[in-house]
Amino acid sequence: MEMDYPVHFRCPISMELMQDPVTISTGVTYERKNIEKWFFFCNKKTCPTTMQSINNFEITPNHTLKRLILSWQNEEAARSRDSLKHDELVLLLAAMESTPFKVSSLKNLRAIVELGHDVMDDFIKCGGVDILVQIIAQILVESLDFAAFRACEEALGTLHLCLSLPDHEKIIQFLSMPESMKSFAMVLQRGSAEARFHAVAIFRKLAQADYNWDKFVIQDQGFELFRSLLEIVSDDQICSKASASALELLIDILGTSKRSRLKAVEAGAVRILIELLPVSKPSKCEKTLLLLKLLCECAEGRQAFVEHGLGIAAISKKLLHVSRANTKITVKILWLICSYHPSERVLEEMLIVGSVNKLFALLHISNRSSTKEKVVKIFKLHGNFWRQDPCFPCDFKDYLE
Repeated sequence: MEMDYPVHFRCPISMELMQDPVTISTGVTYERKNIEKWFFFCNKKTCPTTMQSINNFEITPNHTLKRLILSWQNEEAARSRDSLKHDELVLLLAAMESTPFKVSSLKNLRAIVELGHDVMDDFIKCGGVDILVQIIAQILVESLDFAAFRACEEALGTLHLCLSLPDHEKIIQFLSMPESMKSFAMVLQRGSAEARFHAVAIFRKLAQADYNWDKFVIQDQGFELFRSLLEIVSDDQICSKASASALELLIDILGTSKRSRLKAVEAGAVRILIELLPVSKPSKCEKTLLLLKLLCECAEGRQAFVEHGLGIAAISKKLLHVSRANTKITVKILWLICSYHPSERVLEEMLIVGSVNKLFALLHISNRSSTKEKVVKIFKLHGNFWRQDPCFPCDFKDYLE
């Protein structure tokens, strides 16, 4: 490919781009092979440019000019590549609707977009996001078409890449449209491990952009969305990254949308989280407890919790273990249960599984805090019931006054 070389990068003898520039005694720079031929083959004793007579035929490498030439060549090559990629990008997007090889085309598109932020910006300016959103929404019409579903997964991967751009508000607008949201929820149910991770990651970006979950969760896909997320959370084998992200997403949704908690309870969230708790790693344990706390802040969640045979025992094992944050959340859950569902069965179970002894221990090892205040309130509410047990500490009467 011909380039318009800057004049000062050209050899004055050949007028070609210099590869090994050297400077002679007159201060003029030439291509090494050209000036050596001038001096030693043609036996010239003058400067080719100034025609000055020369007695000193020593040549000195011009490293500064060589670095400038190399830098300019790299920039030109990058511009040339960007131009080619732009042309390829435009052709792929133009043919996307009519091509019978949509999945292959989308893979090629994704490979180009992966090259960096400049290409991603170009992709967005060319209307790529709108085209991919239409492909993703197609699975709502052709839900049983395998090729359409694979195309949706590939498109999802490319859009996920574009969300790494600092300024992705326009992409978020496209992705938050009802058709897009329903398509993502469908991918959560049936997609590959990678596609599920991408769908969860996109949902998280929407949550961080203050998306209003109430309409989508309450009116549209709430039950199925929570069921899919809980399946991903409870099965690390699907994708460990997707499982961790799904847990974060549930916290985002339930933390901002109180109305969605009922849907999550209906989807079996309390049961699944309780059964997940004993086998959770420390990093997952705190988030699981936090979700249980959020669910227990609604009556239906508390009811589901006390009806589960392992609920009290599962959270009590986390008291005084793992971290202070876990203990704080666990005390909040027990306080909610003791305040709103203090049945004899629940209070007896707290004695049997050791919850009461651990709560009492907290009074001695904790400084004044909101957690300790909740423990005191629990004992003031139910201390008279527990003191009937012979193992109940006899020196606790001061807290009951």
